[in-house]
Amino acid sequence: TFGHGANPTEDYPSVLSNMTNLTVINAGVDSDTSADALQRIDSDVLEKDPRLVIIEFGGNDFLKKVPIEETISNIKAMVDKIQARGAMVAIFDISSGMIMSNYRTVFRDTAAQKQAIFIPNALKGIITNPQLKSDFIHPNGTGYKMVAYRVYRAILPSLNENALIRQARK
Repeated sequence: TFGHGANPTEDYPSVLSNMTNLTVINAGVDSDTSADALQRIDSDVLEKDPRLVIIEFGGNDFLKKVPIEETISNIKAMVDKIQARGAMVAIFDISSGMIMSNYRTVFRDTAAQKQAIFIPNALKGIITNPQLKSDFIHPNGTGYKMVAYRVYRAILPSLNENALIRQARK
């Protein structure tokens, strides 16, 4: 989410904000692990009273050899904190093809267990295409546009449903 390898307005949260006409706060920190995010979620995310929080972790955990069980435990703790504040949660699948495919299953199962949105295959075809990457791992501006579109498609039904519920409560 930090947007490594793209210009400031080309990271996927910026592109997503333009697509949805909603404020999208990019709380990503370069090289952050799920444990780092769990420590700062209150101050960097929840204090902003979000309607939806997209959790995108696992890549740095994987690179730093954090056991997948620890990553999932941290993600579940983040989901619990977010949902306790009344916000929706989306879990971003950082796997691509065979790359980190074990994360895909665990993320999907966690999303189902926690009644969160699951964003599958967000990096499919991007990580393996040098024309869509800024380096060995990170998408470039064009790759982030593809990511933003995939995130948009996954969250739009819940955003619409949430808007209808809010209107009905007024």
